[in-house]
Amino acid sequence: MQALNKRTAPKSVMPEKIIQFGEGNFLRAFVDWIIYNMNQKTDFNGSVVVVQPIEKGMVDWLNGQDCLYHVNLQGLDEGKPVNSLTRIDVISRALNPYTQNQAFMALADQPEIRFVISNTTEAGIAFDPNCKLEDAPASSYPGKLVQLLYRRYQTFNGDPTKGLIIFPCELIFLNGHVLKDCIYKYIELWNLGEDFKKWFTECCGVYATLVDRIVPGFPRKEIKDIQQKICYEDNLVVQAEIFHLWVIEAPKEIAEEFPADKAGLHVLFVPSEEPYHERKVTLLNGPHTVLSPVAFLSGINIVRDACKDPVIGKYIHKVQFEELMETLNLPKDELQKFASDVLERFMNPFVDHQVTSIMLNSFPKYQTRDLPGVKTYLERKGELPQGLVFGLAAIITYYKGGKREDGTEIVPNDSQEIMDLLKNLWATGDTQKVTDGVLSATQIWGEDLNNIAGLNALVKKNLDLIQEKGMLEAVKTIL
Repeated sequence: MQALNKRTAPKSVMPEKIIQFGEGNFLRAFVDWIIYNMNQKTDFNGSVVVVQPIEKGMVDWLNGQDCLYHVNLQGLDEGKPVNSLTRIDVISRALNPYTQNQAFMALADQPEIRFVISNTTEAGIAFDPNCKLEDAPASSYPGKLVQLLYRRYQTFNGDPTKGLIIFPCELIFLNGHVLKDCIYKYIELWNLGEDFKKWFTECCGVYATLVDRIVPGFPRKEIKDIQQKICYEDNLVVQAEIFHLWVIEAPKEIAEEFPADKAGLHVLFVPSEEPYHERKVTLLNGPHTVLSPVAFLSGINIVRDACKDPVIGKYIHKVQFEELMETLNLPKDELQKFASDVLERFMNPFVDHQVTSIMLNSFPKYQTRDLPGVKTYLERKGELPQGLVFGLAAIITYYKGGKREDGTEIVPNDSQEIMDLLKNLWATGDTQKVTDGVLSATQIWGEDLNNIAGLNALVKKNLDLIQEKGMLEAVKTIL
């Protein structure tokens, strides 16, 4: 088997248009895969320079393969299994700014550079007041970015056509707004002047984005089989689900420069990211949070098996299509399509997604993902959503601990404060006290949920049903 590099495999040579902060699995399986498709299907014709955002990373591995690697997409596409392998060749080179600072800063001088894309983890977009302009490089990602922008501003004498378009992909809400705020703080801290600030404001764009693709990463179990198929010793294979979505809060003219939609990709340029963020949290994360305790306490361990089950599958459908979807404001056909895609993702035959892995910190998850839906549904329909409220009762029951009917141990995992609260409440043996105590826990909810009309009575009713009949029989009563 031969090594993977540009001597053993073809590699395209294209102008460097994109600086990418981050060399990890997600960016390589999502952003770089998207750019590869843009190059294949449009006239974008651009390559990526990867910058390692922290001192220790994997640019040496990337460069060792001349930045060539394969993406293995797995999942269902309109019900049909997909298990594809694509060699990605869009990364021209990879730099470590801690050992190659001159080469890193020289990126600012390249006239064809137009985009900056990043995924430096949620902690990466942070203002560190200890960073200095003369650091080589600044320790924070926003600091490094301002160093580049200022160098570019100086190199091109404030040329308004040499501004950069910046797409952060970190998993924080309105990531572009947060990054922009950090940039302004560095401009102020480093006294870079009003002229530079004006150039950045008017000639550069920092746009919030929402990214969605599950990327398990390096396929340790299947790597030998994959290498046999591709006939290369690729040590940077990255596995991902087939679904992808990138929502970018930017004007339509940006789409002309970054024509992912013309390549048939699910990349949307929209006036506001917020409704799409809300859609993802509500229709992907929301069902996950309530299906997990219901499935697990019914004897089901894998998300896919829960969806296939004649009873739990109906419960998931009810929560998703009849309840949560009714609380959102996007067009109905868009919501139907997204919810159907979510169910197909849940059914992925290549991923054994354990429901217990979703159960970590279930109460805070319910508070952000499902509670808004409970309130909106009540407001719009004049009644509580049966499935969502049942899901809350299932979480409360899961946190009782003990053993499942088949003897499997129930091991809840949350903050010690929440664990102690539930332990003490269940020790009373009184479901009314359990209900009162959980709903009044302002440290979880930020409010007293006993004030929501009818919620206390319905949660207690469901707790009693689960205690009396068991989870599977209890859930049948609301279907």
